[in-house]
Amino acid sequence: MNNNINIAVVGLGQIGNYLVNELNKKKRDIEIKTGKKIKLIAISAKNINKKRKFKINKKIFYKNPLNIFKIKKVDILFECIGLSDGISKKIVESALKNKIHVITPNKALISKHGDYLSKLAEKNKVNLEFEASVAGGIPILRTIKEGLATNKINKVYGILNGTCNYILSEMESSKDSFSNVLKRAQKLGYAEPGNPKLDLNGYDAFAKIRILSSLSFNKNISKSKCLMEGIENIEFKDIDIADQLNFRIKLLGITELINNKLFERVHPCLVKKNSYIANVSGVMNAVILHGEPVGESVLQGEGAGPGATSSALMSDLLSILRGNIKFPFGVSSKKRKHISSYNLSNYSNSLYLRFEVNDKPGVLSQITQSLAKRNISVERLIQIPDHKNKKASIIIITHKTNESDANKCLKSFNVNRNILKAPTRIRLF
Repeated sequence: MNNNINIAVVGLGQIGNYLVNELNKKKRDIEIKTGKKIKLIAISAKNINKKRKFKINKKIFYKNPLNIFKIKKVDILFECIGLSDGISKKIVESALKNKIHVITPNKALISKHGDYLSKLAEKNKVNLEFEASVAGGIPILRTIKEGLATNKINKVYGILNGTCNYILSEMESSKDSFSNVLKRAQKLGYAEPGNPKLDLNGYDAFAKIRILSSLSFNKNISKSKCLMEGIENIEFKDIDIADQLNFRIKLLGITELINNKLFERVHPCLVKKNSYIANVSGVMNAVILHGEPVGESVLQGEGAGPGATSSALMSDLLSILRGNIKFPFGVSSKKRKHISSYNLSNYSNSLYLRFEVNDKPGVLSQITQSLAKRNISVERLIQIPDHKNKKASIIIITHKTNESDANKCLKSFNVNRNILKAPTRIRLF
């Protein structure tokens, strides 16, 4: 790599916009740290006239990003569009085939096509870097790939979605409803203004868990169907009851090896208030790794927003400028293995179950009998009557029960007319 480096940025949304500003501002700093002079020679976005922090140089603007390769000699390309397929995949694929290093924060793309794209990068002896795709500004992927390279990692878990963490923390501190807090998160830019579904339903955290699994366990990206639940059904009532029981509710992403089988999952958890993870609040992310011989490692920081994401993108840039050509997933694609999936039906856990019922004699015994039929034993029971509306909330904490029995039991409540809606289930962690 010579000392003059040509850079292209494709996608000028929140992240791309912030990144271009950083590249322009930090040229001198980058040169001091790497000995390389960077030059932004191409940018591409849907709309040239959109209001931005910087004035667009029309000479380097491309409406169609694929035209960049025909006209310019690019050394490093940033893909900041964010789609799992379509133009995002096409632009990354074309860049790698043209022997151009690629840096992207696109977890949807990497979690879906990372295996194929990493092979392409290795074949063409260029880098595919995606530090910003997981946990924003926290250098978690580089820590696994480099800092903990000789450790045997067996479990990784954490808070991987700042939007959900903000909503749950804010519901607790403001004692407000899910829908009101979601509106606040949208106003503050923590949640998508139009459709925040991918943050709330667990998909965003799950894409990150798939990337973490691949790096931690030297495996291909798994394609199997997994346990994925979001926070859309959590009400303030659950947060309040959890608080009384000395718990907090957190959306956790968890990946671990159980008897050499891969178990990936994302779902809300009740975590003890005095645990480390329970005290990570707001838009913060935290990742906890269990490895041998290092033991437990904890990384915490801002997991969302253009500043944190841009910090990770710049870290990838400096890594490439220093001449580190390396395997995208830490080891060669040929050495990455397939690991069978753990059977979810065998998973055992204590559960928090909340039933909204008609306040009538016999309803509680109907519930406890159904639980007993499926070998689910009750550890704790709370009843909260609503005399005015002749209703009640019944909260049950179970002893450990397996997922299969719990699913069958919860399904059986659908036919009970005294149970007013599907029970809320939160797993204890």
